[in-house]
Amino acid sequence: MTDDTRDLGLTLLTILGLAVAMVSRFAMPLPEVLVSGALILAYLAGGVPAGIEALKELLGKFRLDIDLLMVVAALAAASVGAVLEGAVLLALFSLSGTLEHRALGKARRAVEALMALRPETALRVVAGRVEEVAVRDLAPGDHVVLRPGARVPVDGVLSEGVGEIDESTITGESVPVAKEPGSKLHEATVNLNAVLTMEVSRTLDQSTVARMIALVTEAQGMKAPSERFSDWFGQRYTVAVLVGSVTAFLVMLWMGIPQAQALYQAATLLVAASPCAVVISVPAAILSALSVAARGGVLFKGGAALERLAEVKTFAFDKTGTLTTGRAEVTSVVALEGDASSFLPLLAGIEAHSEHPIAGAIRREMTKRGLTAAVVNDVVTSPSEGITGADAEGQLWAGNPRMVARMGAALDHVTLTEMASGSHTVVYFGRGPRLLGAIAVADQPRATSQAGIAALRRDGISQIVMMTGDRRPVALRIAQTLGITEAEVHADMLPQDKVMLVDELARVTKVAFVGDGVNDAAALARADVGIAMGAAGSEVALQAADVALLSEDMQRLAAAHRLARRTMRIIRQNLTFAIGAMVVLVTGGLFFHLPLPLAVIGHEGGTLLVVLNGLRLLVDPIRTT
Repeated sequence: MTDDTRDLGLTLLTILGLAVAMVSRFAMPLPEVLVSGALILAYLAGGVPAGIEALKELLGKFRLDIDLLMVVAALAAASVGAVLEGAVLLALFSLSGTLEHRALGKARRAVEALMALRPETALRVVAGRVEEVAVRDLAPGDHVVLRPGARVPVDGVLSEGVGEIDESTITGESVPVAKEPGSKLHEATVNLNAVLTMEVSRTLDQSTVARMIALVTEAQGMKAPSERFSDWFGQRYTVAVLVGSVTAFLVMLWMGIPQAQALYQAATLLVAASPCAVVISVPAAILSALSVAARGGVLFKGGAALERLAEVKTFAFDKTGTLTTGRAEVTSVVALEGDASSFLPLLAGIEAHSEHPIAGAIRREMTKRGLTAAVVNDVVTSPSEGITGADAEGQLWAGNPRMVARMGAALDHVTLTEMASGSHTVVYFGRGPRLLGAIAVADQPRATSQAGIAALRRDGISQIVMMTGDRRPVALRIAQTLGITEAEVHADMLPQDKVMLVDELARVTKVAFVGDGVNDAAALARADVGIAMGAAGSEVALQAADVALLSEDMQRLAAAHRLARRTMRIIRQNLTFAIGAMVVLVTGGLFFHLPLPLAVIGHEGGTLLVVLNGLRLLVDPIRTT
């Protein structure tokens, strides 16, 4: 039996016992034995579990919590003859607790439900034939056949075939996504209409669903500042309520009030002053928001990231692979010795070891020309410069002007000067100090980037900054397309430059940095909110980020920002209502002889209202409009 099932069963028993007692009092008299049994059932089902939890906290952690307050209040009510009122208190407290537990556990259950979508087996290609194997036995490099209707067993790359994939379970995309060779496939998505072959890139334990569950688990363990405040407040206020109620009881006795009446008013004060609604106000909203965000393809690493995103006024973006598709295309090739076919195989051989988008463009160009990449060994990547390697004839390199300068090569060629003066990115290639040629490539903005940035501006984001290691003409071409002003563009940046700029911006206002690559990790970590783009982005970037966008739809970034701000509004509403209701009830209990039944209804009714107000977020999914 699960904890949720047990809680629900105990709550139903408590309500059943209360219902029998209320029928006897307000509708038709029932045998006293039946009524007494019903009340005992209500007290046992509603009070014993809470009492056990209270004792665990008290004896194990020396903490007084809300459970103890409710049990003491119910027993105090029974001791002054208000047995039915005590049963009402326990029934409502049990009901609110059950709703709370079910709401707070929904985010993790929603993600874990994806586990059931994983296929048990996959069709692996071995020596030209297809065999059915367990998904857990798949390893990177294996090739898997996907028939129409089959689920993708692990993360991989499409190697053969063209078709459409339903990614709604992972990214929240409502429209099937077209895939072609080279496209990334995510675990638990569905192949709709073609026979495809994919190459496995991650094992089952490292694939998308496993990482989603790990992120949600981490998120639930990281409390937001407002959650920490409500916990801090609840602990200290509980002690104050117990001490205050006892003190009020003693004062009333000293004033000559009869013991029964003094105990009744002290019990009423105990119920009225209990901070249940205040304590549950924040987690009810935070975890509802985390759940709806996960369903919409946005994973927050805890409520703290959600709260900080609501305060962000400046968004800083990496360009390549974030604002752009990262799928650059070769636009021109210049060979300084021989023709293009003499150096492109060497260039493709060295870029075969790189995951940079430009490397992918070079490999696609090789395929178009029908050329085969040469074998290059000892490949080393130099961040923001390029890549080096070696073949039988010596050292090879490819990169930007910084790499050219490091290798001692010269760029004094008219053709190369004209190529570099354009807005396309130029990759130079050489052997030792000799420059053998260059290629120009151009990246394209994502289809949703312009709309996403426009949505952020409509939502009141005062500043949007684009950072890139590319040359300024390249950056300006993309910025102009996306509606980013020239003053907001920062080009020719090294990874450390991005960190310095983020730090500079963060000293003025709250900053979110959005990136996807290894060289973005430091800036992601420095920003107030680091946001990693894409479910298949760099593992380093995902670890450094506070938020992971599983969809590549940039409009979901603006939707997540709106969700964060709405969550904070609901938290403020909850706290204002909870504290206000508590002040009214305490005032009534101290000075206006508030009846215990009204205190019970006011206290538990307020708790239920703030829970339901927080749960409103669950029925309003992340929208991009």
